[in-house]
Amino acid sequence: MPSQSVWEGDGVRMNMLKKIICFTGRWGLWTGLLPAWVMGQTIVPSRPAAVDTVAKPAVASVAAASASSAQGLAGVWKGPLSIPGGSLPIAITILQPGANKLIATLDLPAKRLNRIPASVTLRGDTLVFYAATADCRFTCMQGGEGQELRGTWSQPGLRVPLTLRRVADGAAPVLASTKVTPVTATTYHTEQVTLTSQPGNVSLAGTLSIPDGAGPYPAAVLLSDMGSQDRDARQGNYRMFAELAASLARQGIAVLRLDDRGVGQSGGNGNLATTADLVHDAQAALTYLRLRPNLDPARTGFIGHGEGGNVALLAAAQPLPPSFVVTLAAAGIMGMELLANQAEPAATPADTARAGAARRQAWAEVLAKAAKLRTSGSNAAQVETYIAQQRLKIKNEERKQAEATLKFRRTMLEIVRQTANDDQAQAIVVNMLRQRYPDLDPALMRSRATQLTTPWYRYYLKFNPQLTLGDVQCPVLLLNGAEDTEVNATTNMLALDKGLRGNKRVTMRRLPGINHWFQQPAAEQLAAADGSINIVLAPVVSDTIRDWVLQQAGK
Repeated sequence: MPSQSVWEGDGVRMNMLKKIICFTGRWGLWTGLLPAWVMGQTIVPSRPAAVDTVAKPAVASVAAASASSAQGLAGVWKGPLSIPGGSLPIAITILQPGANKLIATLDLPAKRLNRIPASVTLRGDTLVFYAATADCRFTCMQGGEGQELRGTWSQPGLRVPLTLRRVADGAAPVLASTKVTPVTATTYHTEQVTLTSQPGNVSLAGTLSIPDGAGPYPAAVLLSDMGSQDRDARQGNYRMFAELAASLARQGIAVLRLDDRGVGQSGGNGNLATTADLVHDAQAALTYLRLRPNLDPARTGFIGHGEGGNVALLAAAQPLPPSFVVTLAAAGIMGMELLANQAEPAATPADTARAGAARRQAWAEVLAKAAKLRTSGSNAAQVETYIAQQRLKIKNEERKQAEATLKFRRTMLEIVRQTANDDQAQAIVVNMLRQRYPDLDPALMRSRATQLTTPWYRYYLKFNPQLTLGDVQCPVLLLNGAEDTEVNATTNMLALDKGLRGNKRVTMRRLPGINHWFQQPAAEQLAAADGSINIVLAPVVSDTIRDWVLQQAGK
């Protein structure tokens, strides 16, 4: 059963915390830099639910295998993986760091998945590879005079036979065990925790994922994006924070994730909380981690998504700052400008459908006219010129519509910002929405107007993330998806980098193909037998965060 931890915070513990931080100073050496194929190798199939397990260490002894058996498996094995509609090339590289010791990596080049760590288990004559990050398993036996691995590939929604053949010129080297740095692979467990945020005596509930063992481990608090989120940051079937916490905990980083105010088991009212209140919540969570005996108080930080990234940076500018900050699509521009550039929530699915239908109809008319030009004797160059002109015309029209929407949203938000009386502001907003969206349900208009006048919204309309960035001196990792349509990567990352220019420990990365929710692109995932895609956190996100956090821990 999960244990219950409650912390109320008191002066004695706070003084102790200050002494600990002053004494520890900079982080000590926690781990060396390991080769990529060793660093990632930690996971085996999950076991029953209350405790998420990670497998034996990557260089653990393969007890069931003899030295000769292990030696015979080392090498590169390749073959075609059957999927609906075709096949994909797949490769498994098996390395032998020492007698009776095997490690492996999985490659799917067509899906841009490279060097995925996989556990290796020998059970009699059966060999089992398992890659937890891709949730796939290959169970096989050697055949073809030791030159083939024949068995079954399985993953959610797909189970097919697979044969891999040894690549003659790609044999993996047998490494001397003295040259391999051992990987500290861990299992982890979860605890349900409750802490109190002051002022207001707000009770916050959440889940702490802790690597098993004595520790002390580095730790991070996950801070959610704007709006009321549960501890998993759930969006439909996608659970961004739950996946990130599990991934980091498997790699030896403890993670605390909380229900926002008024959500799940947390108290308070999210509609009445401002960004400043969320900073207090973040500080309370960080102090809770620093007082845990198996966590390192000098290696505790924040990982914030969207507004959570700005909350993390605000907290980092205060006394007793975090040891590090990771932002995921944090805002670098004024709050009102960021909100104005986002899609208008008042637009209904019917509005979106009509806009899409209009675009398709306009393009269909262009293609129909192009066909008439061909039949009337126009040459290919003339037809292509016509199509290019019409394409430019449609893009210009869409740009004008986007500019009109932006102007509308800026005007509406500026009115809210300047109108202190909520009733007056709401009446103006409802009237503006009625004129722009005449088919919108009046109840939705009133709901939107009420939302725009909440304490959080009024605070955020005046929020300037630049004001305190100059006081942030801890290491900072800025991450943003190149395909983020809510927080433009270029505009916001450059603004944050400019504000943090006095901090020499800032790293900035723009992730190609990644959206605002940091999901793995569908094109890079293996579809199930019915063609469906299970939306998951992009591995590059958790890998980048893990490597960077551990790198800071080693300084």
